[in-house]
Amino acid sequence: MFDIQLNSFVRRVNHANELKGIIKATGAQLNRKGRSRNWRLQGNWSQCELIIQSIRQQDEPSWHWVLEALNKLKPKPSIADLVAEINANPNITLQQLIIKTDCSLIEARKAFDLVAWE
Repeated sequence: MFDIQLNSFVRRVNHANELKGIIKATGAQLNRKGRSRNWRLQGNWSQCELIIQSIRQQDEPSWHWVLEALNKLKPKPSIADLVAEINANPNITLQQLIIKTDCSLIEARKAFDLVAWE
């Protein structure tokens, strides 16, 4: 469960009600912190991914800072996850694995080495 603070949410985004609707449609919770202008977004990673996809589809420039805040929380894949991805798609290249999983070059090479030595 992620808990993200969005300071001055309503003032920083255009079409705030539309973005609130997108967030709530994913099942994530968006609450105002007390009587301040700060908001708090709570949800799991799958909900965050849906929010990220929706924001990218809308392409509203004022929403990009929310997108950046969500991308910072993206969990890094483990070596086991990378190996599973390579086993599921044996024709994947090193660069494709890095782009798909957002892993580092070193992690991707370790995963390819483990698959090659199995």
